Amino acid sequence: MTVHQAAEHLPYELDTPLISAVADAPPPGRGAGALRATLTFAWRVLLKIRHVPEQLLDATLFPIMFTLMFTFVFGGAMIGSPEAYLRYALPGILAQTVVFMTMYTAVTLNTDIERGVFDRFRSQPIWRPAPLVGALLGDTLRYSLASAFVLGIAALIGYRASGGLGGVAGAIALLLVFCFALSWLWLIVGLTVRTPAAVMGASTMILFPLTFVSSAFAPPATMPGWVREFVTVNPVTLLIEAARGLLDGVPDAGDIALVLALSGVMTAVFAPIALRLYTRKV
Repeated sequence: MTVHQAAEHLPYELDTPLISAVADAPPPGRGAGALRATLTFAWRVLLKIRHVPEQLLDATLFPIMFTLMFTFVFGGAMIGSPEAYLRYALPGILAQTVVFMTMYTAVTLNTDIERGVFDRFRSQPIWRPAPLVGALLGDTLRYSLASAFVLGIAALIGYRASGGLGGVAGAIALLLVFCFALSWLWLIVGLTVRTPAAVMGASTMILFPLTFVSSAFAPPATMPGWVREFVTVNPVTLLIEAARGLLDGVPDAGDIALVLALSGVMTAVFAPIALRLYTRKV
C-alpha cells in the first residue's frame, strides 16, 4: 500500500494548521517573522539558565570574587588604601567580568551545532539569523546581571559613583553595546573550530592579554614604554576609560564616541562574516 492509499483510509483529514498551533509552531508556508523568531531564541537562552542555574556562576560568584580580591589584596599595594583603589579599579573589574562572558555565546552555539540542534532549526520556517541574534540578545541579560552584581558588591564595601545613577546607567549601556559587538567575533570562532573546549581556549588566549594588559588595574603611566603603547591602543582600555569617566561624573565625549564607533565597526565587519559562516554551517 502506498502512502497516498494509506492516507485515503484515514478516518479524518489531517488538520496541518491545527497541528502547528498545538505544537506552538507557525503553519507551513507562513513562518515566524524576524522579530518573533529572534525573541523566541532570546527566551531560549533564559530558559536554559532556569534549567541549568549553574550558568549564573560566571555572572554572580566570579564578579563578587574578583571585586573583593582585587580591592583588598592589591588595593593597599597599588594606591595606598582599598577604598582609593576600588574607585580606580571598579570600571576595570566591571569591564573584565562582562568582556570575559562574551565567549559563552560562541560556546553555546558550538555545542548546539555539535549536538545537531541546529539541524532542527534549519528545518523551521524562521528568519535565518534569528538563532544568532536571539542568542546575543539573551546573553545581554547575563551581562546586565553581572554588572549589577559587581556594582552591588562594590556599593556594600563602600563604593559610591560620583556620576550618580545616570553615570552608572551610561557606563553599563556602553559596556553592553561594546560586548554585543565583540560577541560577533566569538561567534566566528564558534562556527570555525570543532569543539566547545577549543572555543574556550581560543577566546581565553585573546581575552587575557586584552583585559589584563590594559588600564583596568594599574595606571598606564607606571608601565614600561612598550607596554604603555599597547595599553593605549587596547580596545578594552578605551572601554574602561570611557566607563571610568561616566562613573566618576566626568564623562569624556571623545572616549564615548570612540567606543561607540569601534563597536559599530566590529559589528559591521564581524556580523556579516558570522552570518555567512552560519548559513554555510546549517
